[in-house]
Amino acid sequence: MATSTSGTSKRTLYRLTGVAPTVDALFDVLDLARLEAVDAELHFPEERLGVPSLLVTGSFEKPVASWCGEINRTTGCEVSRAVNRSAGLLMLVVDGEVYAIGYDQGFRLVPDRVKDRRFGLSFVIRRVDPAQIRDMVSHTPGGGRTDITLVPGGAPVWSLGVQEHAQIVRRLGGRLDGIQLTIAQDDRTKLSSVEGGTGLRMRLGIDAADLVADIRAIAGVLRDNAPAPELEFVEHIVPVKDAGLVTRLEERLDGMLGEVPDGRIAAAVPSDHWDDYGTAQAFATKVHSREARLTDDFSLEYVLDRARVQRAGTRFAALRDGTVTLHAHTRAERGDVIWTSSVLRWIEAQVALGARRFFLLDGQWYEIGEAYLEAIRSQVERLITDTPSVDLPAWVLGDKERDYNESVPDLRPGYVCFDRDNVRTALHRGNGVEICDLLSPDDVLVMVKRAKGSDALSHLFGQAVVAVQTLLHSPEAMDGFARKVTVARPGRALPDGFRPLKVVFAILLKSGTDLTADTLFPFSQVTLVQTAKMLEAWGVAVEVMGIQATAMHASRVGIRHLAA
Repeated sequence: MATSTSGTSKRTLYRLTGVAPTVDALFDVLDLARLEAVDAELHFPEERLGVPSLLVTGSFEKPVASWCGEINRTTGCEVSRAVNRSAGLLMLVVDGEVYAIGYDQGFRLVPDRVKDRRFGLSFVIRRVDPAQIRDMVSHTPGGGRTDITLVPGGAPVWSLGVQEHAQIVRRLGGRLDGIQLTIAQDDRTKLSSVEGGTGLRMRLGIDAADLVADIRAIAGVLRDNAPAPELEFVEHIVPVKDAGLVTRLEERLDGMLGEVPDGRIAAAVPSDHWDDYGTAQAFATKVHSREARLTDDFSLEYVLDRARVQRAGTRFAALRDGTVTLHAHTRAERGDVIWTSSVLRWIEAQVALGARRFFLLDGQWYEIGEAYLEAIRSQVERLITDTPSVDLPAWVLGDKERDYNESVPDLRPGYVCFDRDNVRTALHRGNGVEICDLLSPDDVLVMVKRAKGSDALSHLFGQAVVAVQTLLHSPEAMDGFARKVTVARPGRALPDGFRPLKVVFAILLKSGTDLTADTLFPFSQVTLVQTAKMLEAWGVAVEVMGIQATAMHASRVGIRHLAA
């Protein structure tokens, strides 16, 4: 029998919840009908692994593949090919937690109800490099919209355009960053990719001791590490845990299910079964009925029609107990079954309780408002830096904004002042476009503002969006700005093909108050986050710094010092 020469293989690891850490409990959680369907054999490798464990092996067999009849009708050729897909499922207990790994089709033996839906995602946001995100799946509540982004070469998370306070990230993949696993034993610098959603897909050790050690390392990350700052927004939208609140939400949804549909309930594909959804050719749905309704796609209309005719107080339960079965062939026979789940996993719903807003997704309730506030504050804290990349002098409190900007090149050689030195184009014939207040020696656009209120900062943020958009899309404006730089900075023209890569907002608050997430005006926080998202989606990094205030010019301080 051939064996792997590598010490690792790419597998999907699940963490199970509500399962006692005993071998008997591991067996009890499995579906007996499913085990019979694969003619399962049970093994108990505890001695080898050193932890309580259960191995299930079997196969999904069909004597004739579903396509054989079709190819006979199409070609006239008699074809009969069997289908035999192997299935292996290893369940093991490590330090009191229950885990499962599927081999080939073995993952189908793990009941969805016991999977920790956030396990893989929780690990990834703690250990993936935020600058090397390779795939992301996010869901926008309302309308059932799911966005799938693939960047094989990797990209910074801020460039992917996710609306952090309005979307649920359901899967994230990228480059593994700095954890000692079996994959790195031979070469500590070796990099490995990882994907996380419900499960965690990555290279795990094959030898028993290595596999258990890798699981312990993963558990250690979840226990001891905080999410990367750039990715912590993923955990801001958290499930509702209060049982009483969940009951109220279910009762409210039960009432909505008896009303004429108004868009608050939509269809949504379960997060860990997109592949199955794409493969399925028939969907058999049952909602409090003996016979299933067969359709070629999931039918939300049928589900809502069936729910509406149920008695008040029983509608939510009808969806919870109802089933959707995916079939690999339109004939939808028993041998064509791919997967069966609760109807609840196929809908999303928006529910309001007073001023609070909630939504149901994948059978789990979430609250929107709290996540919005957390996400805004988190992003403001990320954008405001104590170690700015540009070196600006202190602002003399008696000076006007233009005085300050014009003084910077004298105090910081290499900077150029473009305050009110606008670029005019055919589109901007009047006053033109102010590209920046200052251009740094390394060609960073610096926008400067002394702000007594949020209106001044709204103007500043809007100026940056217009300036960057103009440079990116108007060759005329770019040529005009490049000529101005050449005149103002002889011998140091903008490089060929220049495009803005960073914008720095340099802000003096009120009478020199330190700029923090607490002191920035609340409305300006929202506007700043929206502006940063837009600029970052265009590939332009954003940084916010507070300008230090002083009572007098540096030159006057020097004169006073000499006189003393």
